[in-house]
Amino acid sequence: MNLDDFSQYARHRVDDYLTQSLSQYEPATHLQSAMAYSLFNGGKRIRPMLTYAAASLFGEANDLTDASAAAIESIHAYSLIHDDLPAMDDDDLRRGKPTCHIKYDEATAILAGDALQTFAFELLSDSKHQNIKVQLQLIQELVQASGRHGMVTGQMIDLANVGKNINIDELEQMHQHKTGALIRASIRMGAISTSANSSAICEADFAALDTYAAAIGLAFQVQDDIIDITSDTATLGKTQFSDEEANKPTYPKLLGLEGAQALAKSLHEQAITAISPFGDAAQPLVELANYIIGRNH
Repeated sequence: MNLDDFSQYARHRVDDYLTQSLSQYEPATHLQSAMAYSLFNGGKRIRPMLTYAAASLFGEANDLTDASAAAIESIHAYSLIHDDLPAMDDDDLRRGKPTCHIKYDEATAILAGDALQTFAFELLSDSKHQNIKVQLQLIQELVQASGRHGMVTGQMIDLANVGKNINIDELEQMHQHKTGALIRASIRMGAISTSANSSAICEADFAALDTYAAAIGLAFQVQDDIIDITSDTATLGKTQFSDEEANKPTYPKLLGLEGAQALAKSLHEQAITAISPFGDAAQPLVELANYIIGRNH
């Protein structure tokens, strides 16, 4: 299955699961409209693709794989809503469309983000899965990645360093939390979701997946920094030079454009090497790594 086919497969599965799970709750019609607007506004579904790709290494995707992919995407959508708020990055565009607080209003955007965060754990804890042990593992992975040990701390470090000079190690630490933690969870949760049907997952497998995740998680952010200055607003779907204008620390600022491009290439090579022991089964992960480095938006 090539990347286009795999992307369609993953998008179809996760979008169907999200649509079915975001059932109507009458008192929350306006809230759910804002939640759906941010969930289905053209995201590339990279994190769910990583979840399904990792799952495929060890078994067939199942309901817990779908719940994991949907939960990850819900956390991602919530984080983008809050990132775009005036108190954070103050962005008016997201994926070429008005951000949630522009489309609706600031209070609704805050509440939609809050609701999407808890929706993620609603999906993973649903009693219909009937696998408490694996469900708890998945919840713990997502808690670690999305909360004070992961994404939220990354955002806090980011906001605290606007206009400041930080070194390359500090910048990497920020992005390991802000972007890398959720990418790592996407991959680990995909693998864990199949563990009810497979006993083949060992610590060496998780170590290889963690190395891959760390490399592409950082490469993702390096490439984001690169395309912020090399792609135009129409291609990006958000305002070009937004990081530069906000005086945020970036890899091109610290390493120069060529240095940042060289780092992205090196990280890509590390990622491919890490998953080579999985052989042909890792092809979806290889193609996703290629995409992350080659994208222009």
